[in-house]
Amino acid sequence: MKRIVLSTVVLASLTFAGGDAAMGQIESNDDIRAELEALKSEVAALKAQKSADADGKLAKKIKSMDAKINKVRAHDANDNIKWGVDLRTSLDSIEYKMADGTTKKNRDLFANRLWLNMAYQPSNKVVFKGQLGYNKAYGADMNNGRGRGYDQFDWVTNEALTGNEMQLRQAYWLYMGDDFLGAGIPWTASLGRRPSTTGFLSHLREDDQAQSPLGHNIDVEFDGGSSLFKLEKVTGISGMSFKICAGQGGTNASPRFSGTDYAGDSTTGLDDIRLAGFIFVPYDNGTLQVKTNAFKAFNLPGISMNNNGEYMTANGYASTGTAILSTKGDQVGGAISILVDGLDDIVESDFLSETKLFASYAMSQTQPEGGSAMLGSTEKQNGHSFWVGTQMPVSAWGGKFGLEYNKGSKYWRSFTYAEDTMIGSKLATRGNAIEAYYTQPITESLSAQLRFTNIDYDYTGSNAFFGDGGTPMTIAAAKAAGMNPVESAQDIRTYIRYRF
Repeated sequence: MKRIVLSTVVLASLTFAGGDAAMGQIESNDDIRAELEALKSEVAALKAQKSADADGKLAKKIKSMDAKINKVRAHDANDNIKWGVDLRTSLDSIEYKMADGTTKKNRDLFANRLWLNMAYQPSNKVVFKGQLGYNKAYGADMNNGRGRGYDQFDWVTNEALTGNEMQLRQAYWLYMGDDFLGAGIPWTASLGRRPSTTGFLSHLREDDQAQSPLGHNIDVEFDGGSSLFKLEKVTGISGMSFKICAGQGGTNASPRFSGTDYAGDSTTGLDDIRLAGFIFVPYDNGTLQVKTNAFKAFNLPGISMNNNGEYMTANGYASTGTAILSTKGDQVGGAISILVDGLDDIVESDFLSETKLFASYAMSQTQPEGGSAMLGSTEKQNGHSFWVGTQMPVSAWGGKFGLEYNKGSKYWRSFTYAEDTMIGSKLATRGNAIEAYYTQPITESLSAQLRFTNIDYDYTGSNAFFGDGGTPMTIAAAKAAGMNPVESAQDIRTYIRYRF
C-alpha cells in the first residue's frame, strides 16, 4: 500500500504541480504511459480487494487514483497536433470556344488534390490551425512552362495545378477572449496565413464549411491578421459581429546576399501589396444570414501593353516571353450577401426545411495612380456583379442539387483568383455564368460530385490582373483588332473525395 501511495504522489507531483515545466522532468511521454499502465494494474488489483475494505478508506484512495489517471489521459490526449486528411481525385472535361470559332479542349484532365489539416489547442483560449496542400495533374508534367509563370503567384499557390511539392496553405493561431476591455464583448484575434478561400456562399458548391471572407469578391490565399468582435450580447441582435481584417499579398524586398538583403528594391516597379477592410454581420440567426464587407487594396500589380497587343517583357514589348508586373494603383470594393437556410416557415415541409436560397451584390472601383492605367483606363472605373443561387435536397438519394447564376459588368474586378474552377473564376466573369452541381454522400468519409460550369464572356480581361491585361473589350472589338480571345468556356467536373 505504501508503494501505491508513493507512486501516486510522485506521478501527481511531476505531472501536475509544475504544469508543462514539470513535465520536462520526465524523459518523454513514454515514461508517463509506463507509469500510467503500472497504476492501472495496481488499481485493478485494489478494486478486487474492495469488498474486504470495512471502513471505505481503500475505496476513497482508489477514487483519488482514478481521478489522477484521468487527468494524465486528458493531458496525453491533448498534448499533440491532431491531423486530418482531405483527398480529392477529380476528372475535368474543359473546352474553350475562341472568337475565331476554333476550340481548345482537354477532355480528360485528371488531378489529385490533397490537404493535410492540423489543429492543436493547448488551452481553451488559444488554437493553432494549419493546412498543407498538394494539387497536381496526373503523371509527369508534359508542359515545361506550367508551374513557372503566374500560376505560382502566391494568391493561388495551392489552387493551380503545379508539381509534387507539399506547400503551406494555412498556418495561424487564434486567441479567444471573453470580455474586450471590460465592455462585455467576446472577441478573437489571429495572425498567420489565414483561411481566405472558400468563403461565404462559395462554400455551398464546394461542400465545405464557410471560411472567413465573402466568396463573391474575395477568394485568394493571403497572409495577415484579423480580429472579431461578437456584438450579439451588447446589442441583443442575433449573430451581429464586426471583424477587422488586414494583410499583405506581396512583399518588395531584395534577395539574400544581394548586398542590401531584404531592402526594398526600386528596380522592380512593384510596391508591397496590402489590403485592409472589415466584415460586418448585421444579422444571423442561422436561418437568415446577412453578411457585408468593404475593403481597400493598395499597390495592385498589372502588365503594360501596346496597341499591337504586345506586353512588356524583359526585352521590351513582345507577344512571347514572361510579362513584367508593375504597380498600377489601388482598388476599393464591397459586397452584401444574404442566405436563407430553410424555407419551412413559409410552408411546413421537410424538403423546404433543407432548401437554401441566396443572393449577393458586389461592387468594385479602380483608383489608378501616377498616370498608370488600371484595366486599360487612367480614370476611376466602377464595376458590379450579381450572384443568385439555390441548393435543394434530393431525398431519394440523400444528396444535394445546386444551381447558380452570376453576371458581371464591363469593369467588374474581383479578387477570386483562387476559386476552384479549372477554366478560371466564374465569379470574375464580365458576362454571364451558370453552374449546376449534384453532391452525393457515399459513406461517412466518402462523397462524390458532378458539376457543370458554363461562362459566356461579354468582355475580355475577366481573369487578368489590374493593368492593361484587364482592359475590357467586346469580343467583336477584340476580334476586329486581330485578337483571338476566349468567347465562352465550359467545365464538366466529377470527383471522389475522402475526408477524415
